[in-house]
Amino acid sequence: MMVELVDAILSAAPQPAIKTLPEVIAGLTSWVVGILAGVATLFLTIGGLRYLAAGGDPAEVERAKTSLRSALVGYALAVLAPVLLSVVQGIVGR
Repeated sequence: MMVELVDAILSAAPQPAIKTLPEVIAGLTSWVVGILAGVATLFLTIGGLRYLAAGGDPAEVERAKTSLRSALVGYALAVLAPVLLSVVQGIVGR
């Protein structure tokens, strides 16, 4: 009787899901793209604010341009992240 009760409780408990490699890589891809896009948006905002606050100061305008270039690199990496992770998936195997 007790063994049957324990078996019933254990079978009703949620089992941990074991993910396959493609599922792990897909989850990793979405996290990487989200983080890269978020950081790139932060740099875009900082660059825009620096440009607006530069007031004609050439050094500050150059800092703003550097932030804007960093934002563009971040967006490019966010777009390329799925491609790069697909290459890794192909190397590791499916």
